[in-house]
Amino acid sequence: MERRTWRWYSPALNREMDLACWGHYGKPVLLFPTAGGDFLECERFLMVRALTPLIEAGRIKVYASASISGEGWLNSDAHPAHKSWLQACYDRYLERELLPFIREDCNRTDQKLIVTGASIGAYNAVNALAKHPDYVDTAIAMSGTYFFDRWMNGHWDENYYFNMPVQYLPRMSEGPQLDALRDSFFYLATGSGRWEAPHESWQLGQLLGAKGIPNHVDIWGGDADHDWPTWRTMLPMFLDRLV
Repeated sequence: MERRTWRWYSPALNREMDLACWGHYGKPVLLFPTAGGDFLECERFLMVRALTPLIEAGRIKVYASASISGEGWLNSDAHPAHKSWLQACYDRYLERELLPFIREDCNRTDQKLIVTGASIGAYNAVNALAKHPDYVDTAIAMSGTYFFDRWMNGHWDENYYFNMPVQYLPRMSEGPQLDALRDSFFYLATGSGRWEAPHESWQLGQLLGAKGIPNHVDIWGGDADHDWPTWRTMLPMFLDRLV
């Protein structure tokens, strides 16, 4: 199976960023890594192998991006203001560089992306759809964590607010963006096993529902841990239903 990679200097992040792609045709799927993962994490942990039947059938074209979450939200040495600033820079990278690049690579398609990820990658997927429904119409968020106050030591600023869906979505005014989100869909899947926090998915689902945004919370049983075997089962199943 063909794998292509790119690296370019990102003005938004002031660093080089990596991107990988598997497949030649189909619905574009952007996969965000876990907190400590890189853009090839999904290959090392066999997610690409689990998605191979859909990729080779031309039903999906999978992109995997680099992330900054490991040096941001989960970095205990970073000041909270730096964490939120870094996420704001990453969002500009998505909007101005990565999402337009994927659209161009898919022959300037007007079809929207599916975004997905596990753990902190689930947060990135939810935030990407919530902020950019002009590029994205579906999020598959697995074992997500969505409430970050515990990492902010009481700090709050606008970068934090505008990158926390659980804060800005309930206050989103009627208008084109909310209309677009009401035409999108959020799948919030989580296990009930070790290291999972299903209550966070329930809370996010309730916030989305209160704004009329379609979503489905899918709680898996106690043997579904916060780990790759769970996610390798979840993601192919959801994608097989969608594409």
